[in-house]
Amino acid sequence: MTLEGLPLSRSTTVGSIRMHALEAGVLQLDGGAMFGSVPKPLWERRIPADTRNRIPLAMRCLLVEAPQALVLVDTGLGNKENEKFRDIYGVANRGDPTRLEDAIRHAGFQPSDIDIVLNTHLHFDHAGGNTFRDETGEVRVSFPNARHVVQRRELDFARSRNERIRASYLAHNFEPVVKAGLWDLVEGVAEVTEGVRVLPTPGHIPFHQSVTIESEGQVACFLADVCPTSAHLPLAWIMGYDLEPLVTLESKRGLWKRALEEDWLLVFEHDPRTPWGRLDPSAEGPALRAE
Repeated sequence: MTLEGLPLSRSTTVGSIRMHALEAGVLQLDGGAMFGSVPKPLWERRIPADTRNRIPLAMRCLLVEAPQALVLVDTGLGNKENEKFRDIYGVANRGDPTRLEDAIRHAGFQPSDIDIVLNTHLHFDHAGGNTFRDETGEVRVSFPNARHVVQRRELDFARSRNERIRASYLAHNFEPVVKAGLWDLVEGVAEVTEGVRVLPTPGHIPFHQSVTIESEGQVACFLADVCPTSAHLPLAWIMGYDLEPLVTLESKRGLWKRALEEDWLLVFEHDPRTPWGRLDPSAEGPALRAE
């Protein structure tokens, strides 16, 4: 998958709140790992793999024009990793300094306009753009005017360095934010600013959170890695990367119940083609309805 033909941003509204899906680049991960116990003949119908068994994935962030703040949800991968890393993960996100900042400008804003950076969790493809490497090689905070929000125990977990998780948590994505005193840590369900709330959706990792945007009776939910693509809508289609897959299943069950009852707009962070959609109440299992 290349960046050619991918729009930098796409926009929609939730009530009176305008939001923008920002295409911060693409990466490629092993298809078997992305679909866990689901057999390849089934998942490959949804997202075909390359010769290295990798599937293309978006790194889609969300820019929310909340009434009292401009909120950026997740920050992509950043520009700090070496060429070996970029080749292994099939990363394509070059820009000024990355495609994320280009997408913010395409949506009509400057990176300096961001008031809040909200990380769903601190894996490298979700929080890598919190910081950037400048032309001198120094790692700096990408959005120094913003408060940075994550679950308090997620930051502790990211710093624990156990062997199972340490390849996904890279200190240069979050420690400079600690040093700058910009973290605003939350616990559980919390309102980040008017119209924007975080909702714990554990399973992928214990302190993963999704984000809801609410206005005038309408709701959108940025799912992040509880359901990375629309192909992961079936309850049992869960990533092999998830530390607690049975917990993921219950997180998804609760989300789909509310999404159907309240007609949520679901936003997919990693789907290579589909930024968002709504569940079809007439379908046998979780599936997007035709818009």
